[in-house]
Amino acid sequence: MRILIIGADGQLGTDLVKVIPKEEQIPLTIKNIDITNREITLQEIKNHQPDIVINTAAHNHVDKCEEEFALAFEINTYGVKYLAEACKATNSCLVHISTDYVFDGKKGKPYVETDQPNPQSIYAISKYAGEQIVKYSLDKYFIIRSTGLYGTAGCLGKGGTNFVESILKLAATQPELKVVTDEILSPTYTLDLAKQIYELVKTNKYGLYHAVSHGSCSWYDFAVKIFELLGRKIKITKTTAAELKAAAKRPGYSALKNAALEKISLDKMRPWQEALKAYLIEKGYLKPA
Repeated sequence: MRILIIGADGQLGTDLVKVIPKEEQIPLTIKNIDITNREITLQEIKNHQPDIVINTAAHNHVDKCEEEFALAFEINTYGVKYLAEACKATNSCLVHISTDYVFDGKKGKPYVETDQPNPQSIYAISKYAGEQIVKYSLDKYFIIRSTGLYGTAGCLGKGGTNFVESILKLAATQPELKVVTDEILSPTYTLDLAKQIYELVKTNKYGLYHAVSHGSCSWYDFAVKIFELLGRKIKITKTTAAELKAAAKRPGYSALKNAALEKISLDKMRPWQEALKAYLIEKGYLKPA
């Protein structure tokens, strides 16, 4: 099996490179392939003739997408269209990573794959459009929605950081942290997600899947747990999304449930608390028990 990884130096891509056996992987970065260029994308996929293409590339700075809407659609929608065309030409399976933000947050309990999306921001609309292109262009595909990603490599689109690293950095310079309580999600460790993706793509059970750490919490709860695990006392104050005045609208509740993975007995994810502890150990912030 030949698995081409697009965005191999990104947060999720780095962990996919760790998880997938070396002899099976073809890691590509922006230096090798620009998915917004149709001709280059088609040629690169044809050159490698992969069995599977995993697309982790995205414009995922949610607030910047509101201003850079053309770029958001260029990467998150048209780039996906070009990949779908290339995969159809080479009979490759396309694995497309999507987001919890396709939902509006009004359900109030974890979303499953059969729930109707209602994206509320430019980022979310562009990602959902990408999903639709994959769904209606290909027979062999996996659309994998996840949420609140954090990994040791950090997110390239956010300056090489993630929520955990950002909150630790802020705690080193500020006497008090303000974190939102009205955004509920399922924060997910990218190493766990990479392992789950690899297990899934080895099957032929194509379709739409949610893949997140089990459980849900607010960003405030997540921040509190970080310092609890580290044994540090930090003053954390509750705030709301409205008070932070973010440019993009975010769902107030976007926790996901891995219903489709459970249905095929392939849910390998663990509780978010366990995953967070494993991340802190991997980064050297905590000693293994």
